[in-house]
Amino acid sequence: PSLPTPAPTGGQSRNSRRLARHSDGSANDPEWASYTLGVFVCQSCSGLHRNISQISKVKSVLLDPWSDAEVEFMASNGNNAAKAKYEQKVPVFYYRPTHTDCQLLREQWIRARYERKEFVCVERQEPYSAGYREGFLWKRGRDNGQFLSRKCILSERDGALKYYNKHDAREPKALMKIHTLNASFQPGKIGQPHGLQVTYLKDNSTRNIFVYHKDGKEMVDWFNAIRAARFHYLQVAFPGAHHLVPKLTRNYIKEGYMEKTGPKHTEGFKKRWFTMDDRRLMYFKDPLDAYARGEVFIGSKENSYIVLPGLPPSTQGYHWQFGITIVTPDRKFLFTCETEEEQQDWMAAFQGLVNRPMLPQEYAVEAHFKHKP
Repeated sequence: PSLPTPAPTGGQSRNSRRLARHSDGSANDPEWASYTLGVFVCQSCSGLHRNISQISKVKSVLLDPWSDAEVEFMASNGNNAAKAKYEQKVPVFYYRPTHTDCQLLREQWIRARYERKEFVCVERQEPYSAGYREGFLWKRGRDNGQFLSRKCILSERDGALKYYNKHDAREPKALMKIHTLNASFQPGKIGQPHGLQVTYLKDNSTRNIFVYHKDGKEMVDWFNAIRAARFHYLQVAFPGAHHLVPKLTRNYIKEGYMEKTGPKHTEGFKKRWFTMDDRRLMYFKDPLDAYARGEVFIGSKENSYIVLPGLPPSTQGYHWQFGITIVTPDRKFLFTCETEEEQQDWMAAFQGLVNRPMLPQEYAVEAHFKHKP
């Protein structure tokens, strides 16, 4: 019988651990490494590296044996050297995923760097840097929930993302202005590993569309093309402004189910899906609805917005026991959560907004806000 593979010596293990900086997913203290690329990665990203085994071969820093030559190779390369080599020309708008992002974003970031070498050569960035993109995406129907192929065009010149119900249609079914556009990967909610939720404002209300493409690269290219268009729009709209990158796309502050009652507080509480998108708290009958049933603006405490745990004593008709009251200048909104943990999470999200002073443009949003009770 063959002898078991010897574990790495303490010296080897310490040497390789000392080299670790940050992994591909930005998780600290990674315990895996690609001994062909010379980079340290977290456990989650080690699995993604195995998907490009022709380029990257991984080992456990602690459990696998390391030869002196491999240790020396790691020592002479490392994450900083790889960053300098493979990230020479990352566009400022290109989304750099963290370890909390979905698998698609992390895998395509790894492939873009090491497999396609997109950030070494600007010509390879044309799919998302050109200012114009045309193609077919699977879009979820608003009424029947079926995904159907739809022609989509993103044009910086027109300042819009458009989709067409028929491939030969002259007029788009929807025209989404770039200045109100947002995109967020939502694979769990949409039920597709490449699912993207796109939102825009129509008559000052949020409209959702849900799309995906079977090719993961294609979907991430669309996402970064939207970010590029947003970046160039903001550069023109706010010349000289700094910190534009965080405004290109945003993930939602929090989503989940709560119960709510109407403005008179005498109706029964109804279960709704809530999305906290910046200062807009929207509620839907179903997580994949195109339009919100209503929207609540959450301002700052300086403007008389208050978040309180619990419900007023006389409240009736609720099923879940963990209440939240939001006081606005116009009325009180009453919500209940299924668990205390959910209540605490929502309270923290609301309190973060209430504690944040309002920006000048947020006063304009508040003034035009149309709440649908």
